[in-house]
Amino acid sequence: MAGLRSCAFGRQLRILPPIERRIHGFRCCSTAPNGKSKETQTPELLKIAVSGVTEILRLFTPAGRGRTDLVDDEWNEELSISNADDVLSIIRSDYEKAYFVTGLFTSAIYAEECIFEDPTIKFRGKELYARNLSLLLPFFENPSIQLEELNKQLDRETITLVASWKLRTYLRLPWKPLICIDGTTTYDLGEDFRIVRHVESWSVSALEAVLQIFTPSSGSPDQ
Repeated sequence: MAGLRSCAFGRQLRILPPIERRIHGFRCCSTAPNGKSKETQTPELLKIAVSGVTEILRLFTPAGRGRTDLVDDEWNEELSISNADDVLSIIRSDYEKAYFVTGLFTSAIYAEECIFEDPTIKFRGKELYARNLSLLLPFFENPSIQLEELNKQLDRETITLVASWKLRTYLRLPWKPLICIDGTTTYDLGEDFRIVRHVESWSVSALEAVLQIFTPSSGSPDQ
């Protein structure tokens, strides 16, 4: 999702009308017929563009602004994780802090070289993830991230936590676009129960998600 937000300040694309529907008073792009995330392949050119814009934004972001894991540094350093349920509980708490749109996440549950991936971008390292989360925080207006489900899954020797969520936020741009995405995040745990892989999938294609940034909203952030 950090990659999606970075596109807001790339070169403006031609605005195309989205397929609209109403969810909880918000105007949203269409989802897959079964309500699950679309597994469509992202065009390589779009991935390159998102990665490029993200790198440019990082270059112009002061180094200190990237540390979004400051919920409680002392608590993070002393955090003890003994099983998957500990991680699940902490992730639930991070969603209560709306970490996608506040940047306040518990970095101690992630491995240093954790892989992060969404339909538009892929990179390694929790410090880089923290900085990517912080890049556009000042541009969110009336943001919300609602956790729908959070479950533990066992696949042979791999433990995976799966969260489904709804993201709604306006952006502080002249045309007040509304970002409206239902998604799923899978957290693969390593041997020490730290997260080694964090992968997002969305209810809309990467192109549809990016086009939301350049589509004027018919509503108001104050509604």
